[in-house]
Amino acid sequence: MNALPQFKADLDSDALHFVHVKGRGPRPMPLLLLHGWPDSFYRYVKVIPLFSDPAHAGGDPKDAFDVVVPSLPGFPLTGPIAGPKDVPANRNTARLLWRLMTETLGYDTFAVAGGDGGSVIAQILAIEHPEAVIGVHLTDIGWHATTGDHANLSKAESKFLDEGKKHFLADGAYAAVQMSKPRSLAVGLNDSPIGLASWIVDRFHSWTDSGDDIEKSVSRDELLANITLYWATQTIGSSMYSYFAEARQPSLTPKDYVQRPVALALFPKDGGPMTPRRFAERTLNVTRYTEMPRGGHFAALEVPTMFAADVTEFFRPLRDSPLEQQEGPHHADAAH
Repeated sequence: MNALPQFKADLDSDALHFVHVKGRGPRPMPLLLLHGWPDSFYRYVKVIPLFSDPAHAGGDPKDAFDVVVPSLPGFPLTGPIAGPKDVPANRNTARLLWRLMTETLGYDTFAVAGGDGGSVIAQILAIEHPEAVIGVHLTDIGWHATTGDHANLSKAESKFLDEGKKHFLADGAYAAVQMSKPRSLAVGLNDSPIGLASWIVDRFHSWTDSGDDIEKSVSRDELLANITLYWATQTIGSSMYSYFAEARQPSLTPKDYVQRPVALALFPKDGGPMTPRRFAERTLNVTRYTEMPRGGHFAALEVPTMFAADVTEFFRPLRDSPLEQQEGPHHADAAH
């Protein structure tokens, strides 16, 4: 981790930690990578060199990216941020990341890729700043898309929602606690390294394509690196806050629609059933849809070459395409 160029941006009296690696190629595309929970910027350590220096890995230097990996507010190395009370937490995070990319780093346009909480933030960026977001690569559609009333569902869509509810009942206890009583939970986790490790590793067990042997997917050193970031910075409590905040003040609803081009790379062990393309198109302008053969929630850490290849292939045709030619259908037409 210390080999990576790391910085802190002063935004609204808060310091946002981020990694910034310039690409080695003729015209690197800025790429913002957004992690989720319970990981950290460490999710992307294996793919940063694949994106920033593709030629070194046997790829085309024309595919190079300027890679920006922030530590999201509440998470290790950024920590809690006192945002405005009248703005949903993830929308405030999106605003800070917008300022990071445009004001601090000076990029006029940029690509975004994210999963879990990072998926929601990526979608907010695309909705609020379509003039600058080149495209969005996601590994899930976000919880908000599965809430509310859905009309005219196909059998596949209805089955997807039913299976999602069953999966949550079987493996969603962590989320129920974090959405309702995160402070009570945080006391125990912040006081015991064994408790903290157990809570985090439990998610890696559920969300990696490893069967009964988690180290087939993520090494012990990698697990401990991520856990230690939480332990050393005492941020497990603030990292869980987004669950609590989103439950009370959602950042997105099923009525929000992403017009920018969207790629969905769905990994089979990402904690639930795979989203049917038709359902995803209700909230997203899906131009690339891929059911990946293996991998899970932490795909960039678990199957880095596969993840990096899908991101690279999605953004390749968008490098020279004007943003105004990439608009998708309006929300009203999205489901047709």
